[in-house]
Amino acid sequence: MSINRLPEGEFITESKSPSGEYTIKAYLTNGGATTSYGIRGELNFNNSNKNPKNIYWDYRIEKAVIEWLDDDIVKINGIELKIPYEKFDWRREK
Repeated sequence: MSINRLPEGEFITESKSPSGEYTIKAYLTNGGATTSYGIRGELNFNNSNKNPKNIYWDYRIEKAVIEWLDDDIVKINGIELKIPYEKFDWRREK
């Protein structure tokens, strides 16, 4: 199970870090008739040529509430992550 190859989804919101170094973009994914909606959170590096990185994947949820606690800590739907190191994947939280 990898968080790297998630369905792209439909863009719903984004939030820039206080320093402007990062932007989190959130996408609503639709798995079709057999699976529920999910949220994919993508970390974008604004000041470098690094590729975007999937850092958040949650299932059976249709919204993304993104709150920056400081330049390197973000809370997405209540899940706190230290950027750019930590990720959340609902499949690993069972």
